[in-house]
Amino acid sequence: MRLSIDHRTLYRFSAPQARLVQMLRMTPGDTHDQTIATWRIDVDCDARLKAAVDGFGNSVTMLYAAGPIDAIEICVSGEVLTNANAGVLRGASERFPPELFLRSTALTDADDALTDFAREAAVGTTALDRLHALNRAIHGRFTFCLQRPVQGRSAAHAFAEPRAPGRDLAHIFIAAARAIGAPARYVSGYGKLDVLGTSQPSPHGWAEAHVDGLGWVAFDPSIGLCAGEDHVRVSIGLDSDGAAPVAGSRLGEGDEQLAVDVHVAELDDQ
Repeated sequence: MRLSIDHRTLYRFSAPQARLVQMLRMTPGDTHDQTIATWRIDVDCDARLKAAVDGFGNSVTMLYAAGPIDAIEICVSGEVLTNANAGVLRGASERFPPELFLRSTALTDADDALTDFAREAAVGTTALDRLHALNRAIHGRFTFCLQRPVQGRSAAHAFAEPRAPGRDLAHIFIAAARAIGAPARYVSGYGKLDVLGTSQPSPHGWAEAHVDGLGWVAFDPSIGLCAGEDHVRVSIGLDSDGAAPVAGSRLGEGDEQLAVDVHVAELDDQ
């Protein structure tokens, strides 16, 4: 599948900023089943861009801009070729052993209710069967909603709600998988899914869980299935904060307003 991606992030500031320093996790990497055909990052003001790699091995672009800055728009666009892989990740660089991803965070803590749910839902004769059952159970329990996630909402808090966006569903899956002893991590990227539509208010999020003898397998509780060729994998982390598309700091007074627009479309593969 050939996917076209257009991702625009606009920050507006109530007072001019003297300096911006941002880490952009917006560049996908090549794997056995994902190939970057074209990709570019554009900024609408004078800025210095420097390619780097973060602690988890994600490709990042450091952005440095000197003010005064009233607003800044970051535009990412490109085309990615993907193959069907039944959710199994192949050919990605791994810096850490799977056991690291058993570590809980504030966003992926599981309370008693979520832990009990995980243990009841994860039925099956193999670890892979149990993770599939867990993914289906989370998908069936919640109504997916296409809205920007609430900043700082944990898996436990999201679990108490009847509706959840993709990021919260991924956090719930990660917390539940770790509760049954499976290493799990967050994936930020893009998806061309019926549940998402072509226009999205933010990048998509799903999860990967490690299965002994098989490796990392991508699960998307937004659809109750493995993430496949309609997903573009960009970055990983212990939670969504660690894989956030934009993170950084600003020097200046006032507030900021954020607007994000993401379009994903399938192209004819020629």
